[in-house]
Amino acid sequence: MGFIKAFSGALGGTFADQWKDFYMPRANVSSTAGLFQAVPQSQNNGRGENYKGNENIITNGSKIIVPEGTALITIQDGAITGCIAEPGGFEFRSDDPNSQSMFAGDGIFGQTLKATWEKVKFGGQPGSQQLAFYVNLKEIPNNKFGTQSEIYWDDAFFGTQVGAVTRGTYTLKIVDPLLFVKNFVPTKYLQPGAPVFDFADMDNDAGNQLFNEVVGTLSAAFSNYTNDPSKGNRISKIQGDQIGFAQAMAQAVEDAYHWKTDRGLEIVKTAILSIEYDEDTKELMKDVKKADALSGARGNSFMQQAAARGMQAAGENGGGAGMAFMGMGMNAAGGMMGAMQQQPTQSSYQPSFGQANQQPAQSASQQDPMTVLSEKKKLLDAGLITQEDYDKIKNQLLGI
Repeated sequence: MGFIKAFSGALGGTFADQWKDFYMPRANVSSTAGLFQAVPQSQNNGRGENYKGNENIITNGSKIIVPEGTALITIQDGAITGCIAEPGGFEFRSDDPNSQSMFAGDGIFGQTLKATWEKVKFGGQPGSQQLAFYVNLKEIPNNKFGTQSEIYWDDAFFGTQVGAVTRGTYTLKIVDPLLFVKNFVPTKYLQPGAPVFDFADMDNDAGNQLFNEVVGTLSAAFSNYTNDPSKGNRISKIQGDQIGFAQAMAQAVEDAYHWKTDRGLEIVKTAILSIEYDEDTKELMKDVKKADALSGARGNSFMQQAAARGMQAAGENGGGAGMAFMGMGMNAAGGMMGAMQQQPTQSSYQPSFGQANQQPAQSASQQDPMTVLSEKKKLLDAGLITQEDYDKIKNQLLGI
C-alpha cells in the first residue's frame, strides 16, 4: 500500500537506537540540487556506516527518513506511487491496510499537494521494489540570468520605449514536487543510480532551458515592474527591490511558460547585479533628474533666484527699457514669487511654475511714494534688487 508514519521531526531518542537501518538523502548534496536518490544506510553492527545496502529495492519494513525541507517520492516503472512531504520517520508496508501513499502535512502546501496527487497518482498497487527520490523544497539559489544585447520595453514613467543590458541571479523554489517530477525532470534522473538533478549543472539541459526561458521573458518582466503603479513606475527602484522584481519576473515566466501550474516551480527572489542602459535611455534619465530638481519647493527657490538675477541685470542696463521693467514689473515679480511660494509640491517630474498674476500692475507713479519705497526697501533687504536700483527708483519717485 505505502507508508506508515512512525514519528514526527528529527531522528532521536529511542528511535535513534531502534532505527539502525534506514533510507536517507545522500551526503554532500549541493544547495542547487533539485532532486537526488535516497540511499540505504546501516550502522553495520556498530562497525561504522554502510551505504551499500540493497540498492533500488524498498522491501516491506524498510525505514525512511524525510528531513526538513525535503519531500520523498517513490517511483515504480516510471509511475509515482507515493509522496511524503512531512518531516519525520516512516516505514514502508505494501501489505498493511493502514499504510498510506500520501503524507502532505497541513496548510496551503498540503492541500495543494493533495490536489495534485489525485491527478498524477499511480493507479496500481505499489510493489515492494521501488525507487525513492528526495525533492529539495528549500530555496534554490544562484540561478543566473543575463543578456548579451539590449532588451527593450515600454516604460510608463518615461512614456516611451527604453532599453538596457542586464545580468543577475534569481532564487528558485519547488512549490509542487509532484508536478516537478512528473512534468519537468527528464527520465534519466529517475533511473536506478541516476545522477543528481542539479540546476547549476552545465550539462543539465532542463536547467539550461530555464535559463533561456528567463532571458526570453526579461523584457516582459521589466515591463510588468515599471508599468505597475504600486511600484512607482521608476526603473531606478528595481535593483533595490528583489521581492517586487521577482514577482514581476515570476508573472512573466508564468504567463509565457506556466512554470508554477505545469512544473511546480516559482521564482521567489532576484538580485540584479548590473544594468547598463542604452544611450537614448541615459539621456531620458538625465532630463528626468533635471526636471525633478525643478519641481516642488526646490524649483520655487530656483525661480526666485532667477527672477532676482533678471531684476539685477535690468537695473544694471539702465535706460528707458530697464526703468520701465523696474517701474512696471516689481509688483508683478513680487506677485509671481508669492504665488510660487504657495504652490504645492508637484508629484510629477514636470515642474509647475505657478500662474502668472492676473491683476494688471499698478504704475509706481500712481501710488503713494512712501508705500512704493517701503516695498522696494523690503526687496533691497531681501537681496532681490541692488542699492543702485533702489536709489534710482527713489530719485524717480521724489523727482530728484
